Amino acid sequence: MTHAMEDKIAKKLAQALQPYVLEVHNESARHHGHAGDDGSGETHFHVVVVSDCFAGKSRIERQRMVYDALSQEMRGGIHALSLKTLARGEYERM
Repeated sequence: MTHAMEDKIAKKLAQALQPYVLEVHNESARHHGHAGDDGSGETHFHVVVVSDCFAGKSRIERQRMVYDALSQEMRGGIHALSLKTLARGEYERM
């Protein structure tokens, strides 16, 4: 099975946010037959991004940064994107 969307997400977020940690999890199989499932197996994702660029930013500002980086994919392909966005200091305190 191809992981084209997963790879696009990882590449775009790596370029835009220079992450310390980046995890992209395809959760599409858990949503098979639900709203937004187009049968591609690449519509629902959970992303964890840890980046210094999130320092001092609110949760909403961080999410906007991710959505901005993935704007093309959000318009066509990604139906649902759950996010965990952390600054490096927050991640290291976990």
